Amino acid sequence: MTSPQQLTYTREASLLAAEFFKHSAGKWRSERRYYTLPAGETKEMVSIITIQFLEPGCAELEQLAQLHQLDDATVLTCGAQVSWESTNSVSGKKESKGTTLFGVGGTTLYRDRGFATTKPVTAEYYFSNPQTMCLRTEYKGSVFEEELKLIGSNYRTRQTIISRAGEQQMIGQYLEKRL
Repeated sequence: MTSPQQLTYTREASLLAAEFFKHSAGKWRSERRYYTLPAGETKEMVSIITIQFLEPGCAELEQLAQLHQLDDATVLTCGAQVSWESTNSVSGKKESKGTTLFGVGGTTLYRDRGFATTKPVTAEYYFSNPQTMCLRTEYKGSVFEEELKLIGSNYRTRQTIISRAGEQQMIGQYLEKRL
């Protein structure tokens, strides 16, 4: 049985997620650096990211609910569609381009794909404060811990730590500026 306190926390988390995604909507330039551990090799990337807020009941959230085999698509109270195009900062080589969907259901963030897989994944999320969303995603023996922080209305920072078998494998650090 779900307690009233759990329901309040879940509702509050969903509202914070909706506000976070609404404030994140728009076009961003993301400069990031990946550190491979323990060797310390670095890779620098620049991406143009477009974030669109998704309203409850939209086609994208219904599609996401189907991917996750959810009986009721209305469990997804909001979401975001994120498109990106990435280039290696040093070589200028195009690295990746794509789109991914995020949907909020309680304190779970449903995704149509993960960082290292094209299969649907889920993450547990919480807010350390209204501007900072923290995620924990686990699949294929790896753990992805992410922190996304809104700084005013024109900047975001992100940090991702990827671990496998209890050992940190990679750290990604991002500075994103609104275009």
